[in-house]
Amino acid sequence: MIQELRILDKETLFDTEAHYVIPRYQRAYAWEDKEIVQLIDDINDSTGDYYIGSLVVAKVKGKVKGKVETYEVVDGQQRLTTLYLLLHYLVSYGGLEGEVGKTLSFDCRPNSNYTLTHIQGLLLDRNSLADNEDRLEQSIMNGLKVIDQKFTTGDAIDVAAFIERLKSVILYRIEVPEHTDLNRYFEIMNTRGEQLEQHDILKAQLMGYLSNRCEQEFFARVWDACSDMTGYVQMHFAKEEREKIFGSGWNNEPSDDWNDYKVCLAMEQGEDHKVSIMSIIEPSFEVEVSDGKLEGDKTKVRFESIIGFPHFLLHVLRVFLSVEGVSMDKEKELGSLLDDKCLLEDFDRTIEYGQIGATSIKDEKEEFARKFILILLHARFLFDQFIIKREYAGDDQDGRWSLKELCTSGAWSAKKPYYANTRLRYENEWEKTYAPRNKECLMIQSALRVSYTSPKVMHWITELLEWLFNNNETERYKLTDEAERIAAEAVKDNFLDLGNYELGVQTPHVVFNYLDYLLWKEDKERYEDFVFEFRNSVEHWYPQHPSEGTIEVWDRVDTFGNLCIISRSVNSKFSNLSPGSKMMSFERMVQRGSLKLRIMGNIIKEGCSSQYWAEQACRKHEEEMLELLKKRTEELLG
Repeated sequence: MIQELRILDKETLFDTEAHYVIPRYQRAYAWEDKEIVQLIDDINDSTGDYYIGSLVVAKVKGKVKGKVETYEVVDGQQRLTTLYLLLHYLVSYGGLEGEVGKTLSFDCRPNSNYTLTHIQGLLLDRNSLADNEDRLEQSIMNGLKVIDQKFTTGDAIDVAAFIERLKSVILYRIEVPEHTDLNRYFEIMNTRGEQLEQHDILKAQLMGYLSNRCEQEFFARVWDACSDMTGYVQMHFAKEEREKIFGSGWNNEPSDDWNDYKVCLAMEQGEDHKVSIMSIIEPSFEVEVSDGKLEGDKTKVRFESIIGFPHFLLHVLRVFLSVEGVSMDKEKELGSLLDDKCLLEDFDRTIEYGQIGATSIKDEKEEFARKFILILLHARFLFDQFIIKREYAGDDQDGRWSLKELCTSGAWSAKKPYYANTRLRYENEWEKTYAPRNKECLMIQSALRVSYTSPKVMHWITELLEWLFNNNETERYKLTDEAERIAAEAVKDNFLDLGNYELGVQTPHVVFNYLDYLLWKEDKERYEDFVFEFRNSVEHWYPQHPSEGTIEVWDRVDTFGNLCIISRSVNSKFSNLSPGSKMMSFERMVQRGSLKLRIMGNIIKEGCSSQYWAEQACRKHEEEMLELLKKRTEELLG
């Protein structure tokens, strides 16, 4: 059973009809400064309903204190104890009225219980229990100290505002089934070293909408395959089911029709992994290896996704809204940010307020679960084939951008996967004609990737997935143009249409990266060594604050022609040097940088002085760069 609990409502989490006991097999309270401060910051930065984690409990049968049910805490005790200390602190501070219920205790830890019992006295006067110092649990005392420092020193938190946010903080209490081996369960959870995440709870909720056990098991297999973001989704299915879903070549697009999966519904997880003893002892026997791992390497993945599974779910939910034509009242629509902390909230809002035609999703939850899991599978297949990854091969530690599709060679039991560049082609097109299109698509996507470094704002992935759903295989050679259109639109809306080209360090990074893409595309042979990297610092070529006694201060340093995008490490080296000094000292670094930077460096190298740069060369360079941007955005967007 899953229950939503608010930390602070009319009463606190610890004033409800529940008593929580930390069992003896759990370690003592052990959170330190980093974890406590992070929890407080997460709450303080939250907006709207904010999911803070899960609490796994087991009801202690026959153990009731008055009307209060007793729960043994299996997982989540560190967070629960910190919340208990935090609420007590807020009462002592005067921010919360009343008292916090004494409904948390430790089994067989007398020092911990003594400290919790006297917590208000300790907060008011530490010396009040000086004679019993040896009875205090120091880890709990340290927790109180960290909380106090967070609220009273440095950038002190507004207590009233914090308490308002606390009213929207939600904890999910998950009750394990009766007769669960709690010691074994805890051992497994402790080995994982993880809290149940929002996507774990979401999986349980959506599976709960299905009444048929076979459907639930199929749902779980698809979800688990999609949740492993390493490699290609086909390789996360058992071989027999893989061929039922993706065809004998393992690369057919999966169906969006539930009726096409009847054979899969009758299958059990991993049933085709059964191998006879005679097969195992054959010299030719090999264990099938997922493409997630490199051969001979148990730790490094070959293909690494640019986003994690929670963010992928947020993209897919938005694709679902588009593909299924879901309508919602404007005030109930999903937020603009792809915030993984709002994963459950976004799904709850969709289910509660979404309409497909005249049907409310909340009235057809079972159908919603079926439709969503198939769109998740389809989206993951398209994501793997058409959205860039990082690929690691051989001794390459940094990886490279990759846009590949899964193919197979051999037949029957000898069939093996291999990876070839994704074919963005129209019907009957020669490879030499369509091959360059893959490189262009990889380059424009990597330009978008390094422009939007936070997964919260990587909306371009949603847009490309929606486009892929709406365009069949014969139209997908246009994917490069669609990705470029997204970049061009961002540049037009956030830069060109402003008419102000003196934004300085506030110039959006996508402007520089899209310009570099256009420069690369104009002369691919000259710039064949160029790759998009995480250059996250906008630099003034002619410095804002020239080193004393070198060159004059220039009042137009913020103009676009004088700007470039570089890595932070390069930025620290450039310092306040003149353009000439930068080229003299760091020419090799400049020639490996962004293409706009290379062009500026070449202008200086050809004999342009810093003064001439400021007076004329910068303006000419800017006009050329802006003309390139304006011309292409006009072609794409009209």
